[in-house]
Amino acid sequence: MKRLTVHLNGEQVGTLDQDDSGLLEFRYAQQWLGRPNAMPLSRSLPLQSESFRGKHARPFFAGILPDEGPRQQIAAILGISERNDFAMLERIGGECAGAVSLLPEDSPPPTVGERRVRELSEKELEEIVAELPRHPLLAGHEGLRLSLAGAQSKLPVLILDAVVALPLGNTPSTHIIKPEPDHFPGLVAVEVLCMTLAKTIGLNVPSVSVRLAGDKPCIVVQRYDRTIDEDGSVTRVHQEDFCQALGFPPERKYQQEGGPLLRDCIGLLRDWSTIAALDIRDFLDGLIFNVLIGNADAHGKNYSILYHKGNRRLAPLYDLVCTLAWPELSKTPAMKIGKSESIERITPEHWQKMAKEASVGWPMLRERIELLCGKTHDGLRNETVLSAPTDVAMAQRVADIINKRASWLLESLSRA
Repeated sequence: MKRLTVHLNGEQVGTLDQDDSGLLEFRYAQQWLGRPNAMPLSRSLPLQSESFRGKHARPFFAGILPDEGPRQQIAAILGISERNDFAMLERIGGECAGAVSLLPEDSPPPTVGERRVRELSEKELEEIVAELPRHPLLAGHEGLRLSLAGAQSKLPVLILDAVVALPLGNTPSTHIIKPEPDHFPGLVAVEVLCMTLAKTIGLNVPSVSVRLAGDKPCIVVQRYDRTIDEDGSVTRVHQEDFCQALGFPPERKYQQEGGPLLRDCIGLLRDWSTIAALDIRDFLDGLIFNVLIGNADAHGKNYSILYHKGNRRLAPLYDLVCTLAWPELSKTPAMKIGKSESIERITPEHWQKMAKEASVGWPMLRERIELLCGKTHDGLRNETVLSAPTDVAMAQRVADIINKRASWLLESLSRA
């Protein structure tokens, strides 16, 4: 039997065991259950004395880890099996999404408020960014235990007073750096455009910026699951993505692979959010915006719940990208609207069917679609939106795609 201790913001909430057959078992600590303000690690792991075994424990913990490609590389670097969630968490599960961290049982408890960093020069940052495609999350580097879900190369860093540093030990990161992949030229410009447009029209998104590491463009995303006090101290804020909350393992993040449906996501907010009506509206706005920008990759792990100050709320939107900018990418929506088979043409009939299936009022949904189409047209005339990306030509091409999609959707609604 192997064991990891599971912590939220430095406080032990339970243990994660792996038996000789490789089965995971999570159990809450009695002292955590006895706290009047105890919160669950996940909606799929409610507070209880009984343990969660196998398929009941795995979705949350496996959901902390990187996706298949980076996971395979990390496993090869660390000399462990890529399918061994426990071994992966043991090696890289220190600084994760949300406030969770996992430590070997014999490790000292994490030090809250710790600030141990390795500051990076511009040259060092350039070298690390160049290394990331071959060495995801810098797994195995001394003092680093970093984990983030997703398939793209990325690195959690601490940025204070414009200084970029690697977080060591239990030090929280504040930002995520994502270098542009060689096989998707222009991706940074596209994501910066889409994220800036979303913020401009009033959607809840984290702040983003462009940074060059040598000649490699990177998008720098401020972490919404971290708070920074006036004295510069950083605190983790817990979160989980919709797959974790609904009990879907990460390999089932797409609907066509047995992942969440839109009605599952809306049902989650209806049952779990502290302010359900507002969060459902904001989720629908995010869904509409992803359709407007032509993002076919808005799957169950690209929406999250944020746990903050006793509230459970829809997290800010992230990973907003016009996937239509690359014709070779799939056009099948990660979560279908009605029975839509392509993100290119989602009709009012598809929206009406989705509204009925998810018990959402069609007049309200139609009003939100029309509102966001208009705001999108206005937003794309804002100089800030088009000037944010460094690749102006790519940004303009995607802006034209989005403008045409908003016009087409408004026109199709007028005929419905």
